[in-house]
Amino acid sequence: MRTPTSITVLVLMASILSLNSCISMGAAMTMTKHNSGLHPIILIPGSGGNQLEAQLTSDYKPSSLFCHLHKGTGWYRMWFDPTVLVAPLTRCFAERMMIYYHSDINDYRNAPGVDTRVPHFGSTKGMLYLDPNLKGLTEYMAPLVSSLEQLGYQDNQTLFVAPYDFRYGLAANSHPSKVGTQYLEDLKALIESAAASNNGKQVILMAHSLGGLFALQLLNRNSLSWRRQYVKHLVTLSTPWGGAVQQMLTFASGNTLGVPLVNPLLVRSEQRSSESNQWILPNPSLFRSRILLISTPNNKTYSSLDMPQFLEDIGFKEGVEPYKARILPLIEKLDKPGVPVTCMVGTDVETPHRLVYGAGGFDAEPQVDYGDGDGTVNLISLLRLESEWSGSKNQVLDVIKLPGVSHSDILKDKGALEQIIRSITEINMEYVTLKE
Repeated sequence: MRTPTSITVLVLMASILSLNSCISMGAAMTMTKHNSGLHPIILIPGSGGNQLEAQLTSDYKPSSLFCHLHKGTGWYRMWFDPTVLVAPLTRCFAERMMIYYHSDINDYRNAPGVDTRVPHFGSTKGMLYLDPNLKGLTEYMAPLVSSLEQLGYQDNQTLFVAPYDFRYGLAANSHPSKVGTQYLEDLKALIESAAASNNGKQVILMAHSLGGLFALQLLNRNSLSWRRQYVKHLVTLSTPWGGAVQQMLTFASGNTLGVPLVNPLLVRSEQRSSESNQWILPNPSLFRSRILLISTPNNKTYSSLDMPQFLEDIGFKEGVEPYKARILPLIEKLDKPGVPVTCMVGTDVETPHRLVYGAGGFDAEPQVDYGDGDGTVNLISLLRLESEWSGSKNQVLDVIKLPGVSHSDILKDKGALEQIIRSITEINMEYVTLKE
């Protein structure tokens, strides 16, 4: 839980206002609107949480006649593209989304002939809805943004967004990661710009899912003096600090991520190619020797310690070396950032705990045994910061559990939004108290 502040006035005010217990969203909004100094917020989406655009050049070689769609037409929205729902076009979508590891440069690149870009950097426009024409089906952070706007936050003034190409991840410091490293540089510049345009106020980083891993990496790859000058607080929502068992299902059999009518086998190769997906495989330092997957046809079992063998056995040998060299050193430990962290997690939702594959092998859906978590990420992973950082004198950490709230519903569930607003209000009240 968060370490009590040593500032008596702040404690007194928090006590009087009952900010830590029963404050309502309406009261929180009223108090914050009466405060003159909102700390700017930068939202960092999770994997697949923002739009991604592509342009097909003359080097793009379609695998079928269907895949000529969009070629030579300029930039188009690749994610989310509703044509993925049409079976012949699903394969086209997957081959364009593929990224490839090049051992000669020890890094990842797009498929030949596919240029990509991330639109609306800095603005909320690219992650309210993944497709503005299908708002009901592709809503992402719209409810959260609406709640923050009711507090007085305004797009591109006090509220910013740092979208990214979520196919790419990061690697241990000794390895290049061109796309991921450039993103951290862009995020750092956005933080400094947001602070400068708000009279030097420190920024609140709020990250969902994979975005929390990027945020922590950004903090720990910059000096402590920079962090404390520019970052007021890190708030994470549903971050998989130690990976997730469900990610093994994604690699083994493909995962439609809830998109209807899509054959998971058609997107499996694309999902395996994603550098960021390897980042979310179950962490050996956390899951250790616990059996996570059973393959009955060949009488094999796999724990997080067996991940290289697992990748080879599912037919993804090309992923073994990048995993061992780039990912394992990256996920070995989570360094404390030295700025306050609030970690919000859903609990008490059935979450894949163990996968059992039968006669159909990895091309068939497995039997799933369930345990606790948020429906996507296992509880042991969600609470990793609490287990590793609790009791530290140099790290403020507040872990807030939200029973019954799923991985994605944390962005729209009424109770979850109330808790998020309550936390943001507290952080802003700290500023007001210190100024007074």
